[in-house]
Amino acid sequence: MENLFAVVVTYNRADFLQNLLGSFARLGTAPARILVVDNASTDHTAEVVARAAEAGGPPIQYERLERNVGGAGGFSRGVELALEAGAEWLWLMDDDVEVLPGAVEALDRFTPDYSCMIGRRYDANGKPFFWQHHFVEALGIFLPVSRDVFKHSDVFRTNVGNFEGMLIRSSVVRSIGLPDPRFFITWDDLIYGWLAAQKTPVVYVNAFVIRKVRTQRQVDLGLRHLNDSSDLSRRYVMRNRGLVAQYLRAHGKYNGPGFAAGTALTFLKELVRLVLVERTLKGAGALWRGWRESRSILADAGWTPMPPIPALPGPVTGRD
Repeated sequence: MENLFAVVVTYNRADFLQNLLGSFARLGTAPARILVVDNASTDHTAEVVARAAEAGGPPIQYERLERNVGGAGGFSRGVELALEAGAEWLWLMDDDVEVLPGAVEALDRFTPDYSCMIGRRYDANGKPFFWQHHFVEALGIFLPVSRDVFKHSDVFRTNVGNFEGMLIRSSVVRSIGLPDPRFFITWDDLIYGWLAAQKTPVVYVNAFVIRKVRTQRQVDLGLRHLNDSSDLSRRYVMRNRGLVAQYLRAHGKYNGPGFAAGTALTFLKELVRLVLVERTLKGAGALWRGWRESRSILADAGWTPMPPIPALPGPVTGRD
């Protein structure tokens, strides 16, 4: 895989970041560069990065932002920096995971045929984590796929992304633009994968390449898991419905009644999460505030999507 850059966004999780950087250093085939975007952390993140850089392993480029722009803003800046540095492949990575031995080789097997993919992951207990979803455009929501998607093939086509290990070619990034920082948190990676799917096949591949390190309270519903959340996340889950609608509109795929039904289902899912996982309804107010904010975004007639990024001058390398 030519000129692979790992783009890591972190915020006040120095110990998790230290573990992730250590897992990169243990890879047999490592990224050409690790680009760490720090969302103005107030812990010892800078020291962790400095020690990792001194210890050897893949080169580390570190940028500390002046303020917390959320995961979406961090990935937007990280992808921009990676493109400026000449990355051919971008491996987008949250800070609370680790990469598994052989991960790069496992993904590289699929790169001759696909330009955007997501490998499998284990949860914090070492069990396979169900991660297969599909974005239903008519409702504007993503739903789990209710079958063994790898029963007959090591590749399953989808139309969503996930920033816990999504691998994407730079030519696709340039065609869809940077991750949208207006999401701040939640929905950003899912929609980024959906945008990629408008240009190229996006696939899940049957290769375990990631392990989630941070434990979360969760309820196993069989078909899917519900993890714990926060009032901030709940607010943005609903608020960002406005951005999701605008992207659907921009691509001529917005269905008003269907999207309203999807919004109601999203609200209901978050209420179920509150009751089953957190045993409370105190976060319902955050959902309501987010929904009201989404209405303003939806009514913005001047809204535009993230623009494509012009290709760099010079010879083109790799395959589109």
